Amino acid sequence: MNEYQPNIVFAGAGSIGTAIGNTLARAGHHVTLYTIEGHVAQAINEQQINPDYFPNAPLNEKLAATTEIKDLHQADVLFLAIPSIITVDFILQNKEIIRNDTVLVNLAKGFGCGNMTITACLEKMIENPVCTMKGPTFAREVMNGAPTAMTFAATDEKLFDQIRQIFSNTTIFLDYTTDVEGVEYLSILKNIYAIILGIIDAHFDSPNLRFLVLTRAFDEMRRILLRSGGKEKSMFRYSGYGDFSLTALNDLSRNRTLGLLIGKGFFTKDISDKVVLEGKMAVSTFCEEILDESDKKEFPLIFELNKIFKNNYDMSSFVGNILGKAR
Repeated sequence: MNEYQPNIVFAGAGSIGTAIGNTLARAGHHVTLYTIEGHVAQAINEQQINPDYFPNAPLNEKLAATTEIKDLHQADVLFLAIPSIITVDFILQNKEIIRNDTVLVNLAKGFGCGNMTITACLEKMIENPVCTMKGPTFAREVMNGAPTAMTFAATDEKLFDQIRQIFSNTTIFLDYTTDVEGVEYLSILKNIYAIILGIIDAHFDSPNLRFLVLTRAFDEMRRILLRSGGKEKSMFRYSGYGDFSLTALNDLSRNRTLGLLIGKGFFTKDISDKVVLEGKMAVSTFCEEILDESDKKEFPLIFELNKIFKNNYDMSSFVGNILGKAR
């Protein structure tokens, strides 16, 4: 059991919050999941299951749930495991409850406000230490105790030891960096390029083409990362190559699945409206707010994908267009 026993709270009792929270509980930590879903909190506390996400997976007895927002005040470390589109607003709405010394660890993958990352938004608006933790993590695998890798990023290296102690004796293995923005950007970009790989695989059962496009996608991610102020070394951490490969090549990935649907002609606006697909939302932000018209030749994959979401698109021309325009 760990000697360091902080009060750990997760904002969100969804799949990833429950899975990581349960992992920490198994290591001996007392963990609380905050949720607005009363039936979920009741089931976690009384039956030790999460009925909405893991109805057949018993939860550790040290994992509890609450619907009381005031319980955020007890958090020494607050993991943000809620959708990216509401993460910043959630913190701002509750900043009077959250202590200024509470360490915030962002698990959400997406932009926070406009074209700024979640961590960049929060750092401008609150006094708390703001960190991020990202990596190749399917929640089901984490819940089952599979060895899992993530990157923890914080500008203050003193936080590394604190987080290292929390995750010691767990199945989650961490690497560390001060490149917070780089890790945040990679978590957004990998969803975009996973869609592209899904489209490719839906059109062709071709390993040659798959890894041709995979290589160009990884390089395009690298160049956008550097342009956005991230560090190239972050590409080779768990949050870079690892998370991109998992998301782009595994059919459990929602964003890859979106690409498969597009490639087969089955994607509809109805599906888009009902499912949170971070990659789809991020494409227009990059193409219309961060990059500009002069970048189309420099980043052909992301701009071609943006055309698919904007207009009626002839999918038969997709591969030819991205290969003809690539450097």
